[in-house]
Amino acid sequence: MSEMAEPRRAMTARVFRLGEEPPDDLGGFTTVEERIAMMWPLTLEAWALAGRPIPSYDRSATPVRVIHRPVP
Repeated sequence: MSEMAEPRRAMTARVFRLGEEPPDDLGGFTTVEERIAMMWPLTLEAWALAGRPIPSYDRSATPVRVIHRPVP
């Protein structure tokens, strides 16, 4: 079984009539936990589509760029 098969099995689907779809903000339809759980399958799919391996560095070594914005 692939890494993505198990999370997909646990997913639910909702059907809406055309024009009666919920707004893009899922906050009213899902819990915080559900929205966070959606991220891992999306991450796996994005890296697979990019054809690149998922990085394996420690969080402390994660490349980031901090941009400080001026306070208005």
